[in-house]
Amino acid sequence: MAPRRGSSGRTTRAAAWTFTALLALALAGCVGPNFVPPPAPDAKGYLPGHLADASGGAGEGSPVASQHFVNGAAVSARWWAAFSNQPLNDLIRQSVEQNPTLQSAEAAIKIANYNALAQRGIWLPQVTGNSTSSEILNSNAGTVFGVPLDSVDQTRFSLVTHQLTVSFIPDIWGGNFRAVENLDAVTEQNVFQLEAAYLTLTGNVVTAAIQEASLRGQIAATERVIAIERRLLGILKDQEKAGQAARADVLAQEAQLAAAEQLLPPLAKQLGVQRDLLTALVGQLPADEIMQKFDLAHLKLPTNLPVSLPGKLVDQRPDVRAAEAAMHAASAQIGVAIAARLPNVLISANGGTSAYNYAQAFTPGTGFYTIAAGVTAPIFDGFTLYNKQKAAEAALKQAEAVYRLAVITAFQNVADALRSLQADARALKAAVHAEETAKASLDIVEQQLKQGQVSQVQVFNAQQTYLNALVTKVQAEANRLSDTAALFVALGGGWPTSCRSPVWRQCALGEASVTPQPVAPLTLQPRT
Repeated sequence: MAPRRGSSGRTTRAAAWTFTALLALALAGCVGPNFVPPPAPDAKGYLPGHLADASGGAGEGSPVASQHFVNGAAVSARWWAAFSNQPLNDLIRQSVEQNPTLQSAEAAIKIANYNALAQRGIWLPQVTGNSTSSEILNSNAGTVFGVPLDSVDQTRFSLVTHQLTVSFIPDIWGGNFRAVENLDAVTEQNVFQLEAAYLTLTGNVVTAAIQEASLRGQIAATERVIAIERRLLGILKDQEKAGQAARADVLAQEAQLAAAEQLLPPLAKQLGVQRDLLTALVGQLPADEIMQKFDLAHLKLPTNLPVSLPGKLVDQRPDVRAAEAAMHAASAQIGVAIAARLPNVLISANGGTSAYNYAQAFTPGTGFYTIAAGVTAPIFDGFTLYNKQKAAEAALKQAEAVYRLAVITAFQNVADALRSLQADARALKAAVHAEETAKASLDIVEQQLKQGQVSQVQVFNAQQTYLNALVTKVQAEANRLSDTAALFVALGGGWPTSCRSPVWRQCALGEASVTPQPVAPLTLQPRT
């Protein structure tokens, strides 16, 4: 006996379609490669051979402090506290709380996270409802023949329709799974970009503060030499009155003094610009200049410097982690591109009521429904989807190259900082010796000038040598402090990954306690 045709048969076929789709969903896997994080580079160190301390050959009693590299030590989250300067700590706090760059990076995380949540919604049935009410007047044209149209009443009626539509696309090939994976990786990338922005900001604040201290030191050194030159000018004027010095010598000394005084306005200009930079880093307008001021005497040189193990560097550097997340996102995009080339199933149901007025809308006989299932598959698209897949595969290759470059750059930054600190120690030792020698020479020349035993040329040379030695010493001290900060930044700055507080600023600024169990610094939607 042939099966009876009717609604029951259609319902049976629809159920079969649904069962088939769900079975395929259960049995099928996700297309595309499963991302595997790249291993840490097999490096024994950052520099060839043994890592020597930054001592510059200084021994016991040397005026130049040695810096010792502690291999395998962890970098503190509040690494700037190693400079033992409370105004600097306060300025860092202000910048982290107010800087627009960090606020923009936080907003970017939220954007990426909400996009990932929106993509997850495709896994669930999509339900829409609508209710329409219409007043309809049908035209008689074409329906009445041989009589005037106005002699026949037109059909006029109301129609009320309530309808609910449900549609569902089973993620048979895992295309949406890969799309969610991609957006989760983008969210993770934005988290690491926030860390990178935070690290860059704190490093810039510390470096700018050191530069301000250097400029103040150079101004003080120049003013010190100017005071000496004024004293020498007074000696020459007294000798001129006594007939022991020529007028030309006095004028030459005045010219030398004026030349030294000309160095102050450019230094003052640089100091003003530096103050504007620090104010901007804090997120304030130049008119609201920061209160903190910095000088080299109140910035302590850290003597024990942590040097993370090479295998840990890729986990500490936010730019490397961001490049890894970008590679993860590119890998997931391949699965999205592959799934777009495969057949897809759409299951939909549509039901509601339709009546001539609201009172009849839910009475028996006014209901209707439709259940449907369909399969769509690309047959020929001019190789569009194929080329999109190839583009996604090429994008992964590009992301891998960018990641390798980020790793190489990270190791280069650490190596550069270590070499710079080793050279800085030697340079400062030489600068201290040069300053001491130049001062002793100038003292001797001053005594000889009082006795009339030295030429004016020797006086000029001694003054200029001492000025250069003073400024060079100040710059050498500042360079050593700046390169110390550069080492902390190059090592990743010690982002706090084991903090109990979900507010990352509290963790970064050391205001929250830590726990041995690592947790995410930002509260994000867990991955599926």
